[in-house]
Amino acid sequence: MKLHITESYPCSYLSNQLARSQIAVPDNATVDTHTYAKLIQAGFRRSGYFVYRPNCEHCTACVPVRIVVDQFVPNRTQRRAWKRHHDLRVNLHKLHFHPDHFRLYRRYQQKRHALSEMSCDTHDQYCEFLLQSSIDSVLVTFHDKNRLQMVSIIDQLPDGLSSVYTFFDPDVSRASFGTFSILWQIHYCQLEKHPYLYLGYWIEESRKMNYKAHFQPLQYLRQGHWSNIAEPISESHS
Repeated sequence: MKLHITESYPCSYLSNQLARSQIAVPDNATVDTHTYAKLIQAGFRRSGYFVYRPNCEHCTACVPVRIVVDQFVPNRTQRRAWKRHHDLRVNLHKLHFHPDHFRLYRRYQQKRHALSEMSCDTHDQYCEFLLQSSIDSVLVTFHDKNRLQMVSIIDQLPDGLSSVYTFFDPDVSRASFGTFSILWQIHYCQLEKHPYLYLGYWIEESRKMNYKAHFQPLQYLRQGHWSNIAEPISESHS
């Protein structure tokens, strides 16, 4: 396994900041599930086939976080989200392309992330981002009757699940689909007897990341060690 440092590039989460990543390059062609399980415990994430972690020169704001599944207790907002959506029809699939999924992805990006480059993602970019994986990944669909409401991509690892990406119908007001997606993944972890749900990076100063801190108890990785966040986070509506 070789580790390479990228050139600096504009940070996607903090304005006026430059970011830099460390890329894991395996000796074989791709990173398998066993290797990725070790890498995610060390703070790496994946985007398609690329496995990376932040390696910024002057910033340590990106903190890898995971939910301790058997200790999780939902707050009031989360209980409401579960009650509203728990009867959605859920199906697990192998990673595959479906036009309905891509249309929902485009609508989500254009409505929720209109200023992002992802709002213009092509078919190929969508596939490279979400449908390319060398590990045990699943695509989860959520339907209300026959209407597709949400899609989640999840990696299945020996010690837990890793939430890769979720997109949903942006036109349903105050639906809390994102909250429900994490609640469902916690539920799936419990069914599979996995101890952790990995949520990627949390940035305290980023509004986009705030929702992750409302799933307690949360563990964060700093200086190579996972530990609990000591202070509780105040509840807010999704």
